[in-house]
Amino acid sequence: MPLSPTDEIVGPAARAGVGAGAFNVVQLEHAEAIVAGAEAAGRPVILQISENTARYHGGLEPIGLATLAVARAALVPVAVHLDHAESVNLVHEAVRLGFSSVMFDASTLPYKENLRATREVAEYCHARDVWVEAELGEVGGKDGAHAPGVRTDPAQARDFVAATGVDALAVAVGSSHAMTTRDAVLDFALIAALRDAVGVPLVLHGSSGVADAELARAVATGMTKVNVSTHLNKQFTAAARTYLEAHPSAVDPRKYLGPARDAVAEAVTRLLGVLHGVHAL
Repeated sequence: MPLSPTDEIVGPAARAGVGAGAFNVVQLEHAEAIVAGAEAAGRPVILQISENTARYHGGLEPIGLATLAVARAALVPVAVHLDHAESVNLVHEAVRLGFSSVMFDASTLPYKENLRATREVAEYCHARDVWVEAELGEVGGKDGAHAPGVRTDPAQARDFVAATGVDALAVAVGSSHAMTTRDAVLDFALIAALRDAVGVPLVLHGSSGVADAELARAVATGMTKVNVSTHLNKQFTAAARTYLEAHPSAVDPRKYLGPARDAVAEAVTRLLGVLHGVHAL
């Protein structure tokens, strides 16, 4: 199946009131697992590569091209998205490689600088038919909009989207990146207010820290694109650790990465069900 534009996944999800699952790729096994999980669920999916992951691989191109190849071979619609890019040059590279969309993160900048930089990225990407997500967060915060206690202001979010022309907005409503427990407390009244104020799909970052039932409620309240990374890494690592503990003499990486890949695929299938209101476990 051809690589899908991100808007052809997020747009219909927003109109239907369901969630679009966006899962982070750290290495090739993640991309393969996420697509396998989406195929098992019969749902479209977004593969995300962060700036940190590109740095880990020594550049965006190696992991980017591999992920694009996995996406193009999928049996369901798959988009490939650049996640949390702070470098404009990296955005340009992602566009050149053929990514479906980019998330430009200037949330640590003062508001006016964030607005200006984001507008320039949006103009560049839209001229090349690439969908753009942005983030609105606190000035100078290490974790951007998702530092503990930070919340996105609906009126400012409305003005930011209108001024930048972005296609989706990541907002702070109580989740936080890299949580290994699923006990984040979301502000559902704020989600509803942002949904009413902002005319583009909302994005929930830090979703690994949100329990299934709360994820389903967040989508029902107004979230559309839901990003998950740490939760999948937990499943990946646990499966690999279980295999290695049971087989201490194992040296072939395929023996433990295979079960790890399968565990991620199962988690993706289940989470896509949660986001589509099928079940919340």
